[in-house]
Amino acid sequence: MSRQADRRILQGETIPADEKIYSVFEPHTRWIQKGKAGKPVELGVPVCIVEDQHQFVLTYRVMWQEEDVHVAIPILEETKKLFPDLFSCSFDKGFHNPLNQEKLREMVPEVTLPKKGKLTKKEQERETAEAFKTARKQHPAVESAINHLEHRGLNRVYSYGSDGFKRTVALAVLCANCCRLGSLVRNKELQRLSKPLVRPKAA
Repeated sequence: MSRQADRRILQGETIPADEKIYSVFEPHTRWIQKGKAGKPVELGVPVCIVEDQHQFVLTYRVMWQEEDVHVAIPILEETKKLFPDLFSCSFDKGFHNPLNQEKLREMVPEVTLPKKGKLTKKEQERETAEAFKTARKQHPAVESAINHLEHRGLNRVYSYGSDGFKRTVALAVLCANCCRLGSLVRNKELQRLSKPLVRPKAA
């Protein structure tokens, strides 16, 4: 910390973002550029999650130093190991680069990954295809998964150290999946109870 202060104040250096210390007590804390209105930046550690069509979190990855573009291939590889029958996956635009576009399509038959910047004619055809548009409409549902995890302990992590952070993430994912399972069981039971009773007719 004192070395950074010396470099910045006395030596007049501009400290690169990846070298800055944002928390004396939690040195793994990162400056996260959100780019959203009203909340352009956050301090914390980003976590990438994979959610299935039933709203269960299949796997996750704590991104200590990685960006979205770096984790697309490894997290899909891990998901495929756990769920070999996975046949489609949707990503945000932040995961795009040419290598990811190529490798991800080799791993699963259907990949929905919008490209950054100007599209070629072939890319426009791909992104205006009905299957691509349908997948993109379903993708925002992952925001509810993120919100769900925040309500299960990830909005503000009170555990100390990187091990405490990893443990909190794992417990939040477990809790969110248990809550989702309980919700499905409850809804099934409510549906059963809402059906009218069929009384036997007297002969």
